[in-house]
Amino acid sequence: MLLKQTLIKAAEAAGKVIQQYYGTRFQISNKEGVNNLVTEADHAAEKIIMDIIRLEFPDHYILSEESGDMPSDSKYKWIIDPLDGTVNFAHGLPLCCVSIGLEHEGEMLMGAVYNPFFNEFYFAQKGYGATLNDQSIKVSEETEVAKACLVTGFPYTYLDQPNGPLDVFSRLIRKGVPVRRLGSAAMDLCWVAAGRFDGFFEHKLNAWDSSAGFLIVEEAGGRVTDFTGSRYSLYQPQIVATNGKIHDELLKWIDGQLPE
Repeated sequence: MLLKQTLIKAAEAAGKVIQQYYGTRFQISNKEGVNNLVTEADHAAEKIIMDIIRLEFPDHYILSEESGDMPSDSKYKWIIDPLDGTVNFAHGLPLCCVSIGLEHEGEMLMGAVYNPFFNEFYFAQKGYGATLNDQSIKVSEETEVAKACLVTGFPYTYLDQPNGPLDVFSRLIRKGVPVRRLGSAAMDLCWVAAGRFDGFFEHKLNAWDSSAGFLIVEEAGGRVTDFTGSRYSLYQPQIVATNGKIHDELLKWIDGQLPE
């Protein structure tokens, strides 16, 4: 299937690009907002991804973090984060990856997340399960939030709102629940899919952060919703992704409905 071949080829090529830049001197600039970095590696990885896609599918819609929205009348939309975890990458931390999702008529069709530093290539196609380096993966079996290992992320700018990121984080850790913060939402989602984390939540993500990862979680047997438990959409900011077994309880923790 040419779509799958193109997706895998683009992710692998971008992975090689960010490997080449890693640990070298490269230009870093700041986009709008605090610590919203972009590097030469982001742009170079994005270029090779788009070149590969446009060679095979020149009329397809593309949404990419760095270049923005490039609409077309096509029913296919490629959603690209050429380097998820840019702050990590810029500081020499290998917790970063390439993420590419392919949407068809509003439904995620397939997605790939590639961390070349860990040699981990995650892939999912709707209805066909999820894999890590071509081996099937499944979510964990944990049934209680109190015994779970969770992961989250903090947006750099957000309103001081009830049940905001710091409130939820504090609520969980004060009860002894381990909550990690790794700096790459795409990796967080893949590690939920692989059973390493039992759940992930974040208050503010963009479509390119989660397009591939959320499908990988679902295809690994997990559940992904917004904070109300409604069906997840890439185009709203909130996400909860779990093994499914702790999902309803975690939603209550996030909403401030603490267990007895």
